[in-house]
Order: sequence, then structure tokens, then C-alpha cells
Amino acid sequence: MGRVFQSRAAWLALCVMAVVSLTAGVWRYSYVQALDPVAARGRSDLALAADRLVTQLSRYRETAVVFADHPVLSALHESGSRDEADALLLEVADKISALTLLYADRDGRVLASAHGVEPVDLQDTLYFRRALNGALGVAHGSSTGLTGRAYSFAAPAFGTDATVRGVLVVVVDIERLERDWRGARPTVYFTQANGEVFITNRSEMLGWQQGAAGMTTADGLLPVRRVGIGAHSVWRHGLSPYIPPRALHLVQPLPVIGLRAEALVDVAPALRLAGLQAAAVAGLCLFFGAFLIVATERRRTLSVANAELEERVQARTQALEDANTALRFEVVERQEAEAALKRAQAELVQAGKLSALGQMSAGISHELNQPLMAIQQFAGNGAQLFDRGDAEAARDNLGRISDLAARAARIIKNLRAFVRNENEPMGKVDLVAVIDTAVELTAARLRADAVTLDWQRPEAAVFALGGEVRLSQVFVNLINNAADAMTGQPDKRIKVWLEDGEALRVTVSDTGPGIADPERVFEPFYTTKAVGGGDGMGLGLSISYGLVQSFGGQIRGVNDPGGGARFTVELERWREVQAA
Repeated sequence: MGRVFQSRAAWLALCVMAVVSLTAGVWRYSYVQALDPVAARGRSDLALAADRLVTQLSRYRETAVVFADHPVLSALHESGSRDEADALLLEVADKISALTLLYADRDGRVLASAHGVEPVDLQDTLYFRRALNGALGVAHGSSTGLTGRAYSFAAPAFGTDATVRGVLVVVVDIERLERDWRGARPTVYFTQANGEVFITNRSEMLGWQQGAAGMTTADGLLPVRRVGIGAHSVWRHGLSPYIPPRALHLVQPLPVIGLRAEALVDVAPALRLAGLQAAAVAGLCLFFGAFLIVATERRRTLSVANAELEERVQARTQALEDANTALRFEVVERQEAEAALKRAQAELVQAGKLSALGQMSAGISHELNQPLMAIQQFAGNGAQLFDRGDAEAARDNLGRISDLAARAARIIKNLRAFVRNENEPMGKVDLVAVIDTAVELTAARLRADAVTLDWQRPEAAVFALGGEVRLSQVFVNLINNAADAMTGQPDKRIKVWLEDGEALRVTVSDTGPGIADPERVFEPFYTTKAVGGGDGMGLGLSISYGLVQSFGGQIRGVNDPGGGARFTVELERWREVQAA
């Protein structure tokens, strides 16, 4: 037992050491990678600050070059007015916010000054001597010969003989330049050749001198520890509470103005990112380590329970097989029930047709008897006419017999089409022809009941998506129901019209009493007729509703505001895309 415990403790210690090493490696790698965007952003900020300083100083340099040959200043060599020259330089100094402007001759004697400031030993300064040689002189710091922080430009003024006879000195107020960006981030400072901080956005660093060990101030040395992280140099210091204690040191030489731009960029974001990534890796390692330990302990328990589980699975599998067998039997029974339901629906549709034929039987018999009796009479008359030798009249009788036979054949054809079972799929149907058939099938019954039918027939064919026989039954049912509803009324009128729009709408309206309960009008066996009266079982509208739904259409029944009922059948228009 003791050996097992020692083995587990050693294995656990090894895992912890591996996690610590991996976490340290991840932290180091993440820190180095995170310093790259920090350095890129810092270089951008440093370049922006350097460009701003160079641009500001360039404005003063251009002023020195432009005003060096001003007529007022040139007149000073020929007994010109100093007061006028002082006023000019003062005006220019105020406009460009310069510390001062002064004009001197070749001997360094000041001829005009904006503020009465006269540097000592101006002739001994390098930038003044450079201007005497015809070039632009530049100086900063103590080399300007002025007290305080100043940056000076000396521009030569040439005489008529192309020799330098005077020098215009423009002195820049460095403190005024710093005023706009003091306290901004990151910490930026500009050092001279000896390492002295000349310009900075942290006022406490002014006058510090940068060396290998740190920053030398008036109070002594502030040490700086420089650490190389990849290609970057990170400073650890306590220079100021306003400077990050860990900062990325960046340098950009500025030979144009004789300074070196430097920046201290806070590396706290990189440290936070590296810490988060290392913590995430450590957390994952610890999680999976704990999971592995728990999994190892659970394996024993699982192995014991596995045998019992297999027995239960076997028993459950047998039960599922029995249930599956029973389910298959149930599926077969449901399929048979569905087939029986479809057969019953087809028989119900056929019964609806026969019921409609029963209502129209007397009228149809009359429609057939009329042409048959007329055929018999015309045939007898034709024989007598042949006996008399009147061939023209006999030929006329034969033509009438042919027309009457065609009429009887058309009635029988419509009846046969109406009563047959339509098994063809939905297709292209001439809706006008379908309504014509329904009107012709119900014409005899409507004449017998003294019902006026107004069928506003379009001139051209209108094609819909549906079945010809089933659509005929729908309109026959609607016309017969309208005639039934008007039984016993003096005014019996049925109006049928077709709206040819995006969707096809056929409307059948009557002048009857209307619908007692529009919400239930399409329910099976719902009827307002007398029970046992032989007028139907209330299936006509229910059958029509199902047929229209099978075509993807809609049928609605409402009461007309002017009286009577109105049924609207909406069908899809036939399109060639559907056929394809």
C-alpha cells in the first residue's frame, strides 16, 4: 500500500513539474509574440511625435530663410530705422510663436531684436559662423548662446555683391512646443549627442542625462535594468510614477534636427496577454490531468459494472426486438387502414356524383326523350316525303335527325364523363369548358325548377391546374346546392363568373336565403334540408372542399351583402414551368 502511494505521489509530482515547465515556455513565447504589435504601435507613435516636432521646427526654419532678405532688415546696413526693424521682428515672433528674432551683422553685433534679447558672444557660436559662410545654421541647447531651452536657426542675408552681410536668427521656444503634447502616451523624449534629455512630454525628465547605468538627475543616478526579450529591449526602472515600470525602449535617430527620438512604451498589455495564455494552458493541463486521474479510478468501477450492464443490455435488446416486431405489424395495419380510407374517399366522391345524377335524372331523361321523339317524327315524315318524291324536304329532315342525334350523343358523353372515376393526375384543364359541361348537365334540372342561370362565359379558353371530371363535379354540386337553396322562392337566379387574375377565381352566387352557419358549411353531413327528404346527405360541399384542396386551391362560402350565398373557388393557373 505504501509503495502504491509513493508511486502515485511521484507520478503526480512529475506531472506538476511538466505543467509548470510547459506553462513557463508558453508564457515566454506568448510574451515575445505579444511584444511585436506593442513595438509596432510604439514605433508608429514615436514616428508621429518625431514628425510633428520636425514639422514644427521646419516652420521656423522657413521663416528664417524667407525674412532674412527683408527690405526693412537690409536697410539697417544703410542707417535704416531700428525701431521699424524691431517692430517687424516682434510682429513676426508673435505670429509664429517664436521665443525671439534678432538680426546681426557679420561681427555679431545685434542690429534689431524682437524682445531686446542679445546672446553673448554670438560671433563665437558655430551656427552663426555657418550662416556667415552662406549656409543655414542650426543650434540647440547651450550652443545657442541663450539661457533656457532654445532651438535656433541662423539664415544668411546676402548683399548686392552676393556676400553675406547679415544674419537673421529665429529662436524657437521649446517649452511652448511641448505644451500641446505634454502628458500624452507613450513617454517620448528627445536627447542630444551627450545623452541629455532636451525635449519630452514628461516634464520631470528635463535635464536628465542618459547613460549605460540609467538616468543621471540632479539628485543622483536612477538605475535602469535593460533586459533583452527577443529582438526587443525592455527597461525595468523606477524613474517616475508617470512612466511604466516595465517599458519597451524604442529609438529613432533624427539627423535633420540633430536629436535622437526615444520612447518608453508600456508592456503591460503584452504581460497580460502572455499571462492569460499561460493560465489557459495551465488550466487545460490541470483539467485533463484531473480528468485522467478520475478516469483511471473510474475504470475499475466501470469494469465491475460492465458485466452487469451487458446482461441488462441483452435483456433490453430482446425487449426492443419484440417491440420492433409489434411495431412492424402496427405499421402494416395502418397502411391497410390508409388504403381503405382512400378507397372510401373515392367511393364517397363517386357517391356524390350519383347523388347529383339522382337529382338531375328527371331533367336528363326529358332532355334525352325530346331529341329521340323528334328523331322518330322526322324519320316518319322523311319516309312519306321520299314516297312523294320531295327529295329536298326529305334531305332537310335527315339533317335535323343528324343534329338531334348529335345533341343526344353530347348529353350522354357528358354523363359518362361525369360518372366515371378519374385516376389521371392533375394537369392542364380548360376551366371554361369545365364550367360549360357543368352548366349543360344542370340545365334540364334548372329549367324544371324555373331557375335562371347567368353564366358570363369568357371568349377565350382559361387553363387551370386540376382534373377535368373532378372540377366538373365541384361546379355541378355548387349549382345544384344553389338551386336547392332557392326552392319555394319566386325569384330564382344563379350567377356564375370567372376572374382571370394572378389566381383564377370562379364565383357561384344565388338569390336564396343564404348560409345559416358559414363556419360549418363544409363539414360532412351538415345540411339544412329535411332529414329523410331525399334531397341529399350533406356531402356535396364537403366533397367539393376536398377536391379543390387536392388541386392546391381554396373554396370559401359567405353570405352576399345583397342577399343569398356566394361560393368562390380559387385555383392555380396552369404554367408551362409546372408542366416541365
